[in-house]
Amino acid sequence: MIRVAIIGAGIGREHLAGYRALPELYEVAALVDLDTERARTVAGPGPIRIESRIEAVMEDPAIDLIDVCLPPHLHLPVSVQALEAGKHVICEKPLVASLADADRLLAAMAASGKRLTPVFQYRYGPAMAQLRALTEAGLTGKAYAASLETHWNRGAGYYDNPWRGTWKGENGGAVLGHAIHNHDLMMMVMGPVSRLSAFTATRVNGIETEDCAAISFEMASGALATSSITLGAATDETRIRFCFEGLTAESGSAPYAPATGNWRFLARAPHEQAAVDAVLAGVSPGPAGFAGFLEANAAALAGQPGREVTAEDGRRSIELVAAIYQSAREGRAVRLPLGPDAPLYAGWTPTTGGVPSGKHA
Repeated sequence: MIRVAIIGAGIGREHLAGYRALPELYEVAALVDLDTERARTVAGPGPIRIESRIEAVMEDPAIDLIDVCLPPHLHLPVSVQALEAGKHVICEKPLVASLADADRLLAAMAASGKRLTPVFQYRYGPAMAQLRALTEAGLTGKAYAASLETHWNRGAGYYDNPWRGTWKGENGGAVLGHAIHNHDLMMMVMGPVSRLSAFTATRVNGIETEDCAAISFEMASGALATSSITLGAATDETRIRFCFEGLTAESGSAPYAPATGNWRFLARAPHEQAAVDAVLAGVSPGPAGFAGFLEANAAALAGQPGREVTAEDGRRSIELVAAIYQSAREGRAVRLPLGPDAPLYAGWTPTTGGVPSGKHA
């Protein structure tokens, strides 16, 4: 049994539901929030302890894992504090605000001997289980191309929270806070990115950060992908399409958990469709979303790795964001991987020497 303290009762509400779906693996012992009334409402009746001080759970030897569900600018200091306190850490996206911070955090993890797990719950659901099964059966073949659409609707009400839409509070805009999950899915399925070109703009709301982007990716395998992002759509919709040598995998339009929707898997050669359908019929999807993410994390903590999100996955997502902002500002393609000599290694916000990504040099 893994005893958990959740810090932050906002997105922490959804994490709590994921833990409660796995009572044989986790016990949420504490919920920490400055607004203790909100925390009590989220926790509901039961034995969860409500705290207003982070130190109360950091100093508790009975807590095994700290789940960081705070605004992005607090992810690094609280995660490092938890690792240094000898706790495993789960941290919401975006993991940190720069590659330098990612490397700092991974060094803290290595020194602690504990696990650091970034949150990418989009990976878990029937569609990804089906795609894995088709790949293992040899029916996908090499990847050719992909398209991602993160077309959501965010108006002035969304930005009433004072840290949203700001470089200081969110550390980035739609690229960092909204499309990051779909980009993680893309890399999980197609492998690492070797080169990209990006355009970003602030067109929908009067905010500091970008709310639209168009990005082209070249993968290390040679496959190509595009990502279209806007917060000015009429509705919230996500669409993903992977084109492989053997088949095409296409999502529905569910915005926040695309892997839990009904996907179409169409063989390029019609006579192969029966084999595709036979594999799909035999797939047992397991828990989806946060529950699937947490189940995989528990298995890794128990020494059974395989489907968990790794700290390196979190660094890779931040590296991609740095490359996107660099490309948009410099007006040229950027090659990956990025190292300490990269222009935005130390950060992409104005306070770290960058310029707002919606304003091109």
